[in-house]
Amino acid sequence: MSTKDYYDLLGVSRGASIDEIKKAYKKLALKYHPDRNPGNKEAEEKFKEITAAYEVLSDSEKKAGYDHYGHEDASDGFDFSQGFSSAGDFSDIFNAFFGGGFGGSGRSRTRRSTTGVPGANLRYDLKITLEDAFKGIQATVSYNTVIKCDACQGTGSEGAIKPVQCHTCQGSGNIRIKQGPFIIERTCTTCYGEGEIIQNKCKKCGGNGRKKDRANISVSIPKGVEEGYKEKVSGKGEAGVRGGKNGDLYVYVKIAPHKIFTRNKADLHCKVPIKMTLAVLGGEIDVQSIDGTIKVKVPEGIQTGTILRCREKGMPHKNSNVRGDLYVQVIVETLNPKSLTAKQIELLKAFEEEENANVQQQSEGFFSKVKKK
Repeated sequence: MSTKDYYDLLGVSRGASIDEIKKAYKKLALKYHPDRNPGNKEAEEKFKEITAAYEVLSDSEKKAGYDHYGHEDASDGFDFSQGFSSAGDFSDIFNAFFGGGFGGSGRSRTRRSTTGVPGANLRYDLKITLEDAFKGIQATVSYNTVIKCDACQGTGSEGAIKPVQCHTCQGSGNIRIKQGPFIIERTCTTCYGEGEIIQNKCKKCGGNGRKKDRANISVSIPKGVEEGYKEKVSGKGEAGVRGGKNGDLYVYVKIAPHKIFTRNKADLHCKVPIKMTLAVLGGEIDVQSIDGTIKVKVPEGIQTGTILRCREKGMPHKNSNVRGDLYVQVIVETLNPKSLTAKQIELLKAFEEEENANVQQQSEGFFSKVKKK
């Protein structure tokens, strides 16, 4: 056994704190770890020594015994340097200290859950109209999935015969392989991590415990949802393996473009053409909203591009009766001379003559500014 002083090995004083001991070990362990010194027996031996020293000095009870009796505890003959059963234990101390493996080495302690493997989550893209989003709908979705086999009830074994423990891994699901000074734990290649072997596989599912199927379910989409809204349907994903929990179904909403409206959150926008005479004289127009026709007042002298706000005539906020606004952009139509009657042309000429002086003055002023430039 090694009789080197543990404090000297780590390069700390006997009064060193736990943090100082940890800091010293970390520095030395990184320096002498076998993965950084392949084939170097001296570095391997040094790594074992400093790890043994750290295992004792980082434990208050072991440290007290070592401080009092040295390497051998006179009361029971315990040899502190013999506290490790194999080289794999040195790696365990290193991994516990650094929070994981180093350079692919180390012993994994994970095992397959005894409650089976959870099923996969699924995604379904649901396309709806803006009107559907306005009022909310109950939609039926149909999708491919994997369900529990009804013949073996998900066990994978025919005739209710229970699986037997894997003889290779003794039911742990993992096997240990020694590589140099380390012991590595890997998934068992006999049972593929299950820890059990099915002797009489179900003919319907081939021992998998699951089978492909087509699911049809009803999904509630609340009113006011926007593009990208996600509805979670618990337990409607793929079935778990060997009693594992079912996955979930996530329904993503896609809203089809509307022929009249564009949307900005809860607000709606549209463009409405009006006659030139209405733009000049003012009046009212009928405008199609998302849930019916509404009357909109048009002030006299309105210009193309003017936006009229109709309060609370937009979309509802999700799961709320509060609504956004409808914004109507006015487009003033120019008269088409080919569609005018002789009487209308005569009236327009009279109008032009009546307003000619004022209009002419404004146009002359505008064009005179352009010429000066």
